[in-house]
Formats: sequence, structure tokens, C-alpha cells
Amino acid sequence: MVLVRPWNPANLGSVARVVKNFGLRSLSLVEPAVVADEESGRLAAGADDVLGAITRFGSLAEALAGYTVVVTTSSLRGRGRTRSIDLSELPGYLASAGGLAAAGGAGVAFVFGPERSGLTEDELARASACLRLPTDPVFPTMNLSHAVAVVLAVATAFAAPAAAREADEELAPASEIEAAVGHWDLALEAIDFYDTGHRDRSLRDWRKLVVARPLTTREVAILRGVANRIMVALRLRKS
Repeated sequence: MVLVRPWNPANLGSVARVVKNFGLRSLSLVEPAVVADEESGRLAAGADDVLGAITRFGSLAEALAGYTVVVTTSSLRGRGRTRSIDLSELPGYLASAGGLAAAGGAGVAFVFGPERSGLTEDELARASACLRLPTDPVFPTMNLSHAVAVVLAVATAFAAPAAAREADEELAPASEIEAAVGHWDLALEAIDFYDTGHRDRSLRDWRKLVVARPLTTREVAILRGVANRIMVALRLRKS
């Protein structure tokens, strides 16, 4: 469970309690994030261990480095259209992506944005899937802890059997996928792909293509190998 730049101390306690309700023990924050206070502890109500074990990260990329599947959340219809899934599709998606059992460990990360603004386009672009919460368009924004509870309740109550994977189909963690994106950034720069002057937007779109589904370590190696061959070929051509 990853909270990005939360600003309300009370929400830390409420989310910690929900996290423990559904059997998770890991709660990560992306800075700048509020510090737990007395109100946080009161609302945690028995989940003080989760609250006390919060891990803080300087960026979302760092927080997601060890995860193989990243599910972001948004109630706003204008965001995250690529790879978006409905709440009813979540259990099946998790099963096909490696199983809900990994959600409490380093397999699946559920990412929730700041209470006031939600996740940015660049942050949503790091998702394996963007989960749409079925709220009323007239009043779409949920309380943070309520949104966490809805997502975990559905993921747990309607969990589908995990799909078996062969030993050679180990999923690549987000850190390896991000490294592959960085490798392709260099290759795209080398072939003047960014000559239109929209590098940030183009790289964000490319990232969406790469992380559109969980990738195996072999698939990531292939992506990096192709990027490397592009750069080698260009260097040979210039020599």
C-alpha cells in the first residue's frame, strides 16, 4: 500500500487500520508526506504496529522499485484511460497478473494519490493498470481511507484463483522496468525521436506502453537488448 504525498494526519491512522483489517502490514509514503500525530494513533485503533512501521520514500519510483504489479486509483474519468479497469475487474486482473497473495508482500502495490488532487499524469503512467472507482461523477472524490477499504474489500472478497506461472516466467520488479524505460530513453534520444520538442510527454507515453502489463524478467531483458543494439548500430555507423 503506497500513499503519495498525504497531507492529513488523521488519514494515516485510518488507512493503517484498514490495511491491517485486510491482512496487509506494509504502508509506504511518498514525500512530502505528513507525520503521524496523536489523532493518527487514535484512529489507528489497534493498528499501531502498521502506523509505527511506515516507510517513507523520496519518490514514487523508489517506493515502487520492488513491486511487479502497480495498481493506481482514480475516480476521475479523464485520467488513466490507458490500461484502465473497473472495480469489478480487479480480482481477475490480480489473478492474471500473479495473484492476490502477493498483494501483502512485494508483488502488488496499490497506489493512492494526495487527498486534494489525486495522482499526476506522470504518476499514473507508472501503473500496470489504473483502477476506476465507480463513484458518482457529480461527487467523485472519496475519503482516502474509504477508497482504500473499498479496493481491499473487493480484491479480497472476490479474489480469483492465482494463475500458475512457470519458473522461467518470474515477473520483473518496477525498478527493472524503469531501468528499461531509461535505456529506451537513451535510444530514442539517439535516433532523434524527441525532435518535436515534447520529450516529457513522449517519454510518458512510451512508459505507458512498456508498463501496460506485468513484464517478465526475460521480456525486460529483450526490451533492453533491442535498445542497446540500436545505440551500438548508431555508434558503428558513425565510426
